[in-house]
Amino acid sequence: MLQVCYSPHYFATTHTNSMEKLVAVANALQPTGRFQFHEPQPIDLEILKQLHDPVYVEAFDCGEPKKLATFQGFKQWNTQLRDAIYRINAGQIQAAELAWQHQISANIAQGFHHAHYQCGVAFCTFNGLALIAQQFPDKKIFILDCDQHGGDGTAEFTLRLDNLFNFSIFALTSGCRSYARAIARQIQKQHGTFLQYREAIAEAFAKAIDWQADLIVYQAGMDCHQNDPCGSPWLSTEYIRQRDEMVFQLAKQHQIPLMFVLAGGYQALPDLVDLHAGTFHIAHQVYYGN
Repeated sequence: MLQVCYSPHYFATTHTNSMEKLVAVANALQPTGRFQFHEPQPIDLEILKQLHDPVYVEAFDCGEPKKLATFQGFKQWNTQLRDAIYRINAGQIQAAELAWQHQISANIAQGFHHAHYQCGVAFCTFNGLALIAQQFPDKKIFILDCDQHGGDGTAEFTLRLDNLFNFSIFALTSGCRSYARAIARQIQKQHGTFLQYREAIAEAFAKAIDWQADLIVYQAGMDCHQNDPCGSPWLSTEYIRQRDEMVFQLAKQHQIPLMFVLAGGYQALPDLVDLHAGTFHIAHQVYYGN
């Protein structure tokens, strides 16, 4: 069975469907019997204060000042949202541990890669990708970010954490910069090709192998899908399937432990859930057969 971190407490009522999506994906997966679920407990606030500016963490914890507490983009702060974010980030740590035990794991979560040290941005409250590198300083953590938007926050965290490498494949830059351990590969939204996408994934794995990564964290974004408001018109459902399959096959072939998260997606919820659930089924097929 594929090891999955998830809690019903991942949900909060917001002006988006981003957390509703997490519940829907979990509900789609649970009846199949292919996934073993683990429920994370809330993260220790002191851990987040080591990762982010303590002033921002305190503001998010108590909801004041309101402007800072909601700077990540959620219009209404409430304790349900706060507690969901705490469990989601705890799930990042637990899923990493499960990946080292089982070679593959997942956290039914999103909302990480735009968060900077000073504050969250664009519905990313805390950078749960950089969090893994912080919590396991003796491990090399390689982020393969396949969201449609560049992982700008994670790129900046590579300047703070020597054991973090960010490889971001995107169409929309979102201010994502390149550094010694942060590579940005933009594939044009209108005129890109899936061949270019495959070449970027192959390059990412070559970097991960050369860097001797101990863990790959795969952001399996769906906002790049052709039916998404942000999507690339050439990136079809079949190409998404091939993308996921390529990532999982390469990780298994090279025996690099891998954990994955959902990342962005903004189309109609039923279609979006099917896409995200497909990633889980492809991972299960690659690692465990049908």
